[in-house]
Amino acid sequence: MSDRNIYRVIFINQNKVYEIYAKSVYQGDLYGFVIIEDFIFGERSEIVIDPSEDKIRTEFEGVQRSFVPMHEVIRIDQVKRSGTAKIIDNIEGNRGTSNVASLYPAGSKKQE
Repeated sequence: MSDRNIYRVIFINQNKVYEIYAKSVYQGDLYGFVIIEDFIFGERSEIVIDPSEDKIRTEFEGVQRSFVPMHEVIRIDQVKRSGTAKIIDNIEGNRGTSNVASLYPAGSKKQE
């Protein structure tokens, strides 16, 4: 068995669902955040470029470590191999067909 772990992390960011792969995921010293490090993306090819993976790769380019609020994490899985990283657009627009519910529904306001 390999000692190299791969994790699939699914979380919500700005009303979009992100699915990314990383070598390291843990709870850090910053209370309430999950830390994701060592992102894994598919090999870049000159011939075929997956636009969804290219978008997320560009967004995380140069990022060493990402701090994701625990309440936005949907799921963390340890997997045998990485897949295609992707962003699923606008969960708010798919309210009737989405299986993902946000902790903060659209239009909700902070109680004063």
